[in-house]
Amino acid sequence: MHPLLVRHLRKFCRDGAVLDLPAWTAAIDDAFASFESDRSQIEHTLEVMSRELGARNRQLAAQLDDKQRMMDELTATNRALLELNQRLAAAQNQLLQAEKMASIGQLAAGVAHEINNPIAYVHSNMGALEGYLAQIFRLNTAYAEAASALPPALLGQLARLRTELAYDEIVADVGDLMRESKDGLARVKKIVQDLKDFSRVDNSGWEQVDLNQGLSSTLSLVRHQIPSQVEIVCELGALPEVDCVLSQLNQVFMNILVNAAQAIGACGTLTIRSGVDGETVWISIGDSGCGIAPHNLPRIFDAFFTTKPVGVGTGLGLSLSYSIVKRHGGRIDVSSELGVGTTFTIVLPIHRP
Repeated sequence: MHPLLVRHLRKFCRDGAVLDLPAWTAAIDDAFASFESDRSQIEHTLEVMSRELGARNRQLAAQLDDKQRMMDELTATNRALLELNQRLAAAQNQLLQAEKMASIGQLAAGVAHEINNPIAYVHSNMGALEGYLAQIFRLNTAYAEAASALPPALLGQLARLRTELAYDEIVADVGDLMRESKDGLARVKKIVQDLKDFSRVDNSGWEQVDLNQGLSSTLSLVRHQIPSQVEIVCELGALPEVDCVLSQLNQVFMNILVNAAQAIGACGTLTIRSGVDGETVWISIGDSGCGIAPHNLPRIFDAFFTTKPVGVGTGLGLSLSYSIVKRHGGRIDVSSELGVGTTFTIVLPIHRP
């Protein structure tokens, strides 16, 4: 029996109470023994429950880790799918743009062919007309030399008619009119040839061509988009024939030339150069325009990226150009400085990759 309990019981007995101490002691010992047994059982139960709870907590933590890992994997997969979807959308739009340009090329070739026929016979007729006029003027000169044999009254009448009709001015002006007409026809023929060279429908596959020819024809077609105050500097070096799809590279030249013209604005300088470097050729198109901000340079070839106002650009021109040059095994280098200008350099292998 516990000593403290015994001391209290003895004090109680001294106070005069009648107590069967042995019986109480036995009962209390039994109670303590039962309590100790129950406590051990409870402690064991609590220990078992604690272990079970610990195992359950670890299981739940593992499940949470698995769920978090699955969520991370799903998030990464979703991000990859979104990126793939964007790339597919960009590729689809590039394909649509390429098909649109191919359709424009076919239309240009058709228009060029249709215009070329009437231009050919008009040019031929102008040559014949020039010859006929020369003969008529020769005949009139002979009549004028023989006019002295006519009666004075008739001679005076012819002189008045000559003055009234401004014959001398007509003779002097006809030569200029013929030269200007022939020059205009030659310019139309040049435009038609540029359209044919640009579209290149007859040879839409790979071929060996001089890129200077394609660059010059493309420049002629976009010249109307370049302000008259812009100075165009062409320094084209001799190039070997390059394996390429010229109609596609003409699209690249056109995109970069138009961008350069828009960047320059009302006045400035557009510089076009070409040359050879080992087994590659290069074409450089530089402008003295506004330049490209450094933080935008890494994105200029991304599909749909543009710094132009809404409705001015689609953001596909440079992206399509980049894809075309890549398919030719080449690259496009860009250098730019704000307020100074931008230069695009297209580097292409001479032989098909």
